[in-house]
Amino acid sequence: MVHDDGAGAVSRPVDADNHYYEPLDAFTRHLDRKLRHRAVRVVQDGSHAEMVIAGKVNNFIPNPTFDPVIVPGCLDLQFRGQIPAGVDPRSLTKVEPISPAYRDRDVRIATMDTQGLDAVLLFPTLGCGVEQALTHDVPATMASLTAFNRWLEDDWGYAYQDRIFAAPMISLADPAAAVAEIDRVLGLGARVVHVRPAPVPTGGDRGRSLGDRAHDPVWARLAEADIPVAFHLGDSGYNRMVGAAWGGPEDFAPFRAPDPLGSVLIADRAIHDTMASLIVGGVFTRHPTLRVASIENGSDWVYPLVKGVRKLANRAPRLVPEDPLDTLRQHVWVTPYYEEDLRKLADTIGVERVLFGSDWPHGEGLAEPASFVDELGAFTPDEVHRIMRANCAELIGLPG
Repeated sequence: MVHDDGAGAVSRPVDADNHYYEPLDAFTRHLDRKLRHRAVRVVQDGSHAEMVIAGKVNNFIPNPTFDPVIVPGCLDLQFRGQIPAGVDPRSLTKVEPISPAYRDRDVRIATMDTQGLDAVLLFPTLGCGVEQALTHDVPATMASLTAFNRWLEDDWGYAYQDRIFAAPMISLADPAAAVAEIDRVLGLGARVVHVRPAPVPTGGDRGRSLGDRAHDPVWARLAEADIPVAFHLGDSGYNRMVGAAWGGPEDFAPFRAPDPLGSVLIADRAIHDTMASLIVGGVFTRHPTLRVASIENGSDWVYPLVKGVRKLANRAPRLVPEDPLDTLRQHVWVTPYYEEDLRKLADTIGVERVLFGSDWPHGEGLAEPASFVDELGAFTPDEVHRIMRANCAELIGLPG
């Protein structure tokens, strides 16, 4: 049982949003060399390294060595909107030498002990930007993600000590290959899989909806195995699809100076549209035991999604046989940003669907993951327990 020790610390939390920093060979260690010029390559000049994907320098991560790397939580004031008057926001960014805890699972376990975390879900950093760069080449996409997953098996495993649950990346671009890869990683102990919140690439200019029936074998296999799908923030292609149409850059580079208009136009679009595609596409109707989680996308997308789908249902009720809010409450778990209205979210989708996620060790996350509990003053002790541990534990099959 999670308990408050009187000083605001909560024991045994399960963090639904932790990260590693990949080594340079994460995509190449197990990649068929015949694909090296179509997929991911690392180009080095002394200590400087660049990722080249499909023959083009990729700007998603400007320094893929991650050394030095941003200090965990150093951008907290910026994301809370609490930058002191006169302080240049750029001065908040601090860097330090990379920590072994970001790449070594045993050191990470020791760090989790120090942080008071019982378990974590572990997601990519660099990996969240690769699939978009390969949308034109489905075979290279599938081979690259399988190669990445094999690296993940080497360095982290999928359920290390039943405390570190790393999520393999699955692309639906080739549904049959996706099912085969799901079967492979589930056989190695995967307890959650990561699917990009984006239109599914087809190799051409048009994508497919995640709700397309072509993907039913994938959703059916995951529902049958009772394995949740995590949709984690990353490059979903909205800079190219939306931002560029309004004069912004085509590529998503999170460390570049932001495009102000693009930041407004694109915010929350990918996860909103992803969930809309699943609901309107009837995925949860056809696969009633499928469970999905929105990770590091915040929660503000929930309210316009419900409004928009209800509006569709009013006009064409046969297309949406269930209230979208009921669908969310049954099938969808959400990690809100800590600066959002957490009580409003819990009252909307149910406290049983709210997950604690720290985004550690990223700069925009929390310096101390378990300090998320400080944002839960509007919740009862039992509700705090659900958010900080039980909800995520139940999602991946740990004791609540």
